[in-house]
Amino acid sequence: MSVEVLDSATIVSFVEDEEAFNVSIRNRFAHLDSDHDGLLSYTELLKELQSLRVFETHFGIDVKTDPDELAHVYESLFVQFDHDSNGAVDLEEFKSETKGMMLAMANGMGFLPVQMVLEEDSFLKIAVEHESAKLPGAA
Repeated sequence: MSVEVLDSATIVSFVEDEEAFNVSIRNRFAHLDSDHDGLLSYTELLKELQSLRVFETHFGIDVKTDPDELAHVYESLFVQFDHDSNGAVDLEEFKSETKGMMLAMANGMGFLPVQMVLEEDSFLKIAVEHESAKLPGAA
């Protein structure tokens, strides 16, 4: 984990750079697709959904959540990704939903920079690295 400063422009710039965004999406999808069938099952996508930490509270302290409620939330999130309701998420569905989530975060964040703790392989961390690479003197 690292502490980074970002704003909505950081996220939007990353999402709008189709090449960089698509490479990141393909890499994450391939990592999650453990059986290499080109589809993400609920089980394969669950770890990614859990990394969203929808029940985290202040400063990384997790709330004890009813297991049935937690299962319902993750199932609902999976349905959001599974646009054609076939029980699996393909690359385009994963890309589309991830893009929508990223843009929603950017919209909610606004134009003022915020400091966040980011997981090393998270899309937000990749967005920050994408922006940093554009700075003068960046290799």
